[in-house]
Amino acid sequence: MRKLPQAEISARPGLRTEVMPSALNRWNPEVHAAAAEDTDNSISILDVIGQDFWGEGVTSKRIAAALRSIGKQDVVVNVNSPGGDYFEGLAIYNMLRDHPAKVTVKVLGIAASAASVIAMAGDEVQIARAGFLMIHNTWVVAMGDRHQLRDVADWLEPFDAMAVDIYAARTGIAPKDLGKMLDRETWIGGSDAVEQGFADSLLASDEVSTKAKNEMGRQVSAAHKLDALLARAGASRSERRELVAALKGGMPGAVPTGMQDAAVIAEVESLLASIRSI
Repeated sequence: MRKLPQAEISARPGLRTEVMPSALNRWNPEVHAAAAEDTDNSISILDVIGQDFWGEGVTSKRIAAALRSIGKQDVVVNVNSPGGDYFEGLAIYNMLRDHPAKVTVKVLGIAASAASVIAMAGDEVQIARAGFLMIHNTWVVAMGDRHQLRDVADWLEPFDAMAVDIYAARTGIAPKDLGKMLDRETWIGGSDAVEQGFADSLLASDEVSTKAKNEMGRQVSAAHKLDALLARAGASRSERRELVAALKGGMPGAVPTGMQDAAVIAEVESLLASIRSI
């Protein structure tokens, strides 16, 4: 219903955006909508954006299927996500932007990074008083010499400009000021989000609930946090995948046993110790 810019998507092979540790630290995955989440016209974005090692996470393919099922009806999108794959986030933003009926976004906990871009696609955005939006420049993990890294930095610049355009279309904040907010990684609380135009109103307190997740859900959440810490320690993505999978017994919900797991734990502890020494 709003006139929002279309997001251009051109993911680069070999690069992947990651969930920022600061967002994972603030994310409480047990925050949900108080009402039933899976009604006929609602979509839940209550995980990282993009698919992780075990097939968890919110993907554009899943959102596309949900929107096809809903059809040309109003839709409510419940969001509590630390972000993740920025390009998947842009694809989801485009889908919600193009939905032919009203889209109401409810930020129940946090909408950080890619999730904050998704939230901007709502015709109406509501946020919990204790909720947060987090906006920042596109964040990727890359390796290479100075020439390659300089090329990556130049390639990322249009995506930051695109994020500025999206936020500016909703808020009316000057692009130059938004650029500064992205540069410093800005966290915006519920009331401030409404005042600055990122959201239209505050959610009633009884619309948000914190309920215990099952053990598998807690393990998946912990695995995401461990993965981010290992990335900071310099572990490659394949090394992180192997370590986290080994600790989880190779699949969500498995309990590690035996000396092999003790060796994996020792390796993880060594990597984490290197973080503290930085």
